[in-house]
Amino acid sequence: MNINGRTHYCTGRRGFTLAEAMMAVVVLGIAASSLLLPFMSGAAVRAEGINRTLAARLASDLMEQILRLPFHDPDDETSYSLGPDAGDLDNIDDYHGYSEPQGQMKDATGAVFTNSKYANFSRNATCVYHAMSPQPVPGSIEECNFISVTIHVNYSGKEMAAIVRLVSE
Repeated sequence: MNINGRTHYCTGRRGFTLAEAMMAVVVLGIAASSLLLPFMSGAAVRAEGINRTLAARLASDLMEQILRLPFHDPDDETSYSLGPDAGDLDNIDDYHGYSEPQGQMKDATGAVFTNSKYANFSRNATCVYHAMSPQPVPGSIEECNFISVTIHVNYSGKEMAAIVRLVSE
């Protein structure tokens, strides 16, 4: 209303100014984010737990696949060479250096997992011979009585599970 060249605002009017409304939105946004933060971090912890459980299962599956094989090479029982002999995986020590890169995880039949939940996983195996006799004679069959098998499973490059097993002859 304009009286005597002056603009007078009606003081009986009720409502919020733009500045008050903006302040209310900011305060509500801060309050909402502080309420949602525990739920978001809980979801991240849950996802990591699921990945660790899956990694432990993948490590256990590969370990069982290895342990079902004989200790000695069926073709040469005096051989103690680590790694595959002639490209075949027919005994435990053949898995030394075995690796499945990210996205190439295989099941027990050798088929690559196609499910997307396995896409970021990788795993590898190492084998080491151990002798328990007091003074082993190098190169003798009695020298190596045990093999330790180690399986590492990684998720996007971060180690999620590791299993070590000592296998006797």
